[in-house]
Amino acid sequence: MMDNLDDDGRVVPKEEKEVLVWLPQVRVWLIIILLLYHFIFHYNLLFLFLNGDPTQSEGRAKMDYTYAPGRNHLFVPGPVNIPDQVLRAMNRNNEDYRSPAVPALTKILLEDVKKIFKTTSGTPFLIPTTGTGAWESALTNTLSPGDRIVSFVIGQFSLLWVDQQQRLGFNVDVVESEWGAGANLEVLASKLAADTAHTIKAVCIVHNETATGVTNNLASVRKILDHYQHPALFLVDGVSSICALDFRMDEWGVDVALTGSQKALSLPTGMGIVCASPKAIEASQTAKSLRVFFDWKDYLKFYKMGTYWPYTPSIQLLYGLKAALDLIFEEGLDNVIARHNRLGTATRLAVEAWGLKNCTQKEEWFSDTVTAVVVPPYIDSSEIVRRGWKRYNLSLGLGLNKVAGKVFRIGHLGHVNDLQLLGCLAGVEMVLKDVGYPVKLGSGVAAACAYLQNNIPMIPSRI
Repeated sequence: MMDNLDDDGRVVPKEEKEVLVWLPQVRVWLIIILLLYHFIFHYNLLFLFLNGDPTQSEGRAKMDYTYAPGRNHLFVPGPVNIPDQVLRAMNRNNEDYRSPAVPALTKILLEDVKKIFKTTSGTPFLIPTTGTGAWESALTNTLSPGDRIVSFVIGQFSLLWVDQQQRLGFNVDVVESEWGAGANLEVLASKLAADTAHTIKAVCIVHNETATGVTNNLASVRKILDHYQHPALFLVDGVSSICALDFRMDEWGVDVALTGSQKALSLPTGMGIVCASPKAIEASQTAKSLRVFFDWKDYLKFYKMGTYWPYTPSIQLLYGLKAALDLIFEEGLDNVIARHNRLGTATRLAVEAWGLKNCTQKEEWFSDTVTAVVVPPYIDSSEIVRRGWKRYNLSLGLGLNKVAGKVFRIGHLGHVNDLQLLGCLAGVEMVLKDVGYPVKLGSGVAAACAYLQNNIPMIPSRI
């Protein structure tokens, strides 16, 4: 019983006695934990004071890391600025794509899309994909494994298409040109002339190579095919050309043309638009390449049913496409093309005034949607792009692959006007000054202004 007495001599139950014994030890441990907490907390404060917030380090940026006042000056050659009208059109809830409304909208879109390709006989496909998926759709629906095709490499994106062609199992006859030059059509002519057995099943070409700012002459390709009476299919990547550069599917005998929503159409990325000629549709009936998601047969089946969609489309992109096409048709497609020519010319004049060179080697290849600017050897062009974004909220295109560090790219396509371009050119001048290039501030802007002031037409709706 003596063991169950407390300090005052009172009798305490055994269980309560055990609790009383442990209480002092618990108090000690609580004090130790509190001391450790305070030590760790103050150590972290000291670490942040000395080293900065690790959440702001590269790769772990906070959401507001990219904030800057005003709008970002987006002058990469895609993705491009999205018009407010398109943003509003896409700001809607999902809908049942099997309801009567979506097929009715799709029918209108398919007819409108034919206008931007300038075709009356082509069959368009609106595929939930990127330009890369549109490439695959064009190839696998018209060709069989082992088929011989002629394809041109003039820059990064034509190189990537050739890589896809080879990985899909085609026998690719690659014609390479120096980056900055156009496709070597003399080599094409010699290959077609020698191919009397018609083993070449397709000629694949990128209309506008955005890595180097080179535009190929599609009419000349068609003339060569016709001259040798060669039946090869004519497949064209028009990702950064259609809706911005002159493109005539029917007149130039293009069998498959494709583009992406994020380029001149000024939509978000996510829709690959492919248009196939009757000859290409016929070829798809016998092509043996494996395809599932990109199979035109599935789309054609649902076209006949009047429901149009074998797979779930992006409802928001469909309404966005309708708004984007409405804007293009309101301006007039030919006026859109003329605007891009004006912007391209003004940019090239600015580059010349800066004393820099265009990556594109000949005027006949100049692109009206992107200008690749060559920098002196002592400047890393990547630093120009980084500086523009970090200091001036200006987004420019990097040099890619063979021209990495050697060029930066100014994109001037899509929903952009002359004064927006002048803001970009002013920003570029300040960046050039920042990185040590002896540019005379205002020189490029002045050259562009002098040209634009004499060539900008009145806005038709405001006359």
